[in-house]
This record gives sequence, structure tokens and C-alpha cells, in this order.
Amino acid sequence: MAIKGPGILISQFMTDKPPRNNLENISKWAADLGYKGLEMGTNVIDLDKAAESKTYCDEWAGKLKEKGLEVIDFHGGRYGQMLAFNPAYDDLFANFHPKGLKGKEVTEWATGEFMKLIKASKNLGLKGVASLSGGFAWIMVYPWPQRPKGIIETSFKELVRRWKPILDFANENGITINYELHPCCDCFDGATFDMFLEYSNEHPSACLNYDPSHFILQQLDLYEFIKVYGSRIKGFHVKDGEFNPSAKQGVYSGFQSWSKRAGRFRTVGDGQIDFKKVFSLLTEVGYDGWAVLEWEDPVRDPEDAAKRCAKFIEDHIIETAKYEFDSFLDAGVDESGHKKILGI
Repeated sequence: MAIKGPGILISQFMTDKPPRNNLENISKWAADLGYKGLEMGTNVIDLDKAAESKTYCDEWAGKLKEKGLEVIDFHGGRYGQMLAFNPAYDDLFANFHPKGLKGKEVTEWATGEFMKLIKASKNLGLKGVASLSGGFAWIMVYPWPQRPKGIIETSFKELVRRWKPILDFANENGITINYELHPCCDCFDGATFDMFLEYSNEHPSACLNYDPSHFILQQLDLYEFIKVYGSRIKGFHVKDGEFNPSAKQGVYSGFQSWSKRAGRFRTVGDGQIDFKKVFSLLTEVGYDGWAVLEWEDPVRDPEDAAKRCAKFIEDHIIETAKYEFDSFLDAGVDESGHKKILGI
């Protein structure tokens, strides 16, 4: 058993020019760099066809296979975010959904699109869909002005109410929803994910896409997190980060540009995360999914990052030991021998 990889989330590498302007070209580009799997956005396929036609899915998955590539999963973060968001973000999220939709219409559209993702995932034989939780209460993350008592609980009850049909449908189809604990969503750390699990009655399809970069920016123990939530971790984004507090900035340095923040996302190997430890801990808890490069770096060029990171991921994958190192010394003592040795 071993973590699979290297994989790459292609959305942030897409451009309007070759070699990264469509699925055919970017898949060849990724394969040539040494990647073995693609995490897919929904902008490179016909989602309606993928949901309804296994033949359509088999055809384009087969073309990827010819290049030595597998489909890892779909990233449905856009739809997850649109499932639930505070009205304060109406204008900022306007380009995330079809024009003219408002309020309940956006929720219904996002729910429908997510159901298609689940159907498409089943057609492709995939195990999960990566997502964001969305949410309503992020604007109250710091309790000033004082939050009305019980409002966070109300937010999570409604969040779970919107997700439950999707989670149930996913479970019926053998799919997990792998939430990336992300700022601006109500599920952004372990404590908030626990609340989601509580209100969803520990739903079996509510799982995690582990992205340590979001944890180092929050100053959360990203290593202990793996030990606590290992059984729920079904996806892994290999993305680095750094936190450099100063006399002027700390964890709330979000008004600065990305390059000037105390907390920044970085290309793997350029930040402060000990990925040797991360890969080891994930291996120990039995994670056997993909290690997927996600690029969000204000410093290093994406082309350069992609070239470097395929080898970085490959070099960090651990093949688990097939037997204990001292097994050759086993004396073959049975239970009666145990008692003799113990004097009982």
C-alpha cells in the first residue's frame, strides 16, 4: 500500500494558449512532466454528458490512459461554495453561477450540478469529489460586534440541511465528498468540521481533502490533524505555505496582497511545511489516495513549479514495509511458551 502520485490539479494551470488550453493539450503537458493523474475541473468536459453517459466518460478517460494518466477526481469547489454563502458576497460571487440567478435559485443550481458530479464520478469509477463546504457565518469569524447567541449553530444546521441530499446521494453511489477546510467557508478547521459532523450525524460521506497550506496560515497543528482525522482523509493537496509574523502583521493580514502577507501559499519545497513528515503520517494512518499538486504561489512561476513538483511528490511517496524489520529473529514461541517465559 502506498500513496498514489504524482497527481496535479489542472484548473490553475489552464491558459488560453497551447500547451495548456484544453484537456487534450494539458494532459500531454502533464504526462510529459511525469504526472500520472489529473484532478479535473468541470471546465474541460461536458458535465451533462459525463453525468448521463458512461460511454462518453470512458472515451475521454481512455484518451488520458493512452498518455499514462488516470482521472483522480473532480474538484467541485465552485458548486460547494455556491450551495451556501452569505448575501454580503452576492456581487463578488456573481461570476460563479449563471447570470440572473438569485438566492434559492443559486442553491438549486449548485445542488443540481453537484448531483451531476456524483453521477459522472460513478461513471468513471471514482471514489470521491473534492469540494468546499460553503457557509454563511465566515463574516462573524471574529466575535466583534458580539455574535447573537446560537447564530453559529443556526448556520451549521442550515449548511448541513443543504448538503444532506448531496451527501445521501453520494453515499448511495459509493462516493465521498472530500471537504477542503478553507477560509471563507464555515468548515475551515477541525473544530468547525466537527460541528458539521455533529449536525450531519457523522455522515459517512462527509470526508476531507487534506491541504496543509490552509493550516499553517491558521497556525493549526497540521501534523496532529492527520492523526486525529486520518480515517476521514480521502484526498490530499500537496501545497506548501509559510507564516512569517512581524511587528506589523500576523494571522489577520488578509488586507495585503498575496506577496506581502505574513501567511502565504507557496510551491512545495519553498515553504515551511515538513512534507517528509506529512507523507509519513498519512502513510501511517492508511491513506492510499492521491498526492495532488495544487499551485497557488505569488512567487514561483506555475510552469517552473509544475516541473519541479512532479519529482518532489514522487520522491516523498513511501512504499510501506511488507514485514517487520526484526521478523527474522522470531523464535516461533506459541502461547504455552509465552506462559513459560512469563512464569505463569
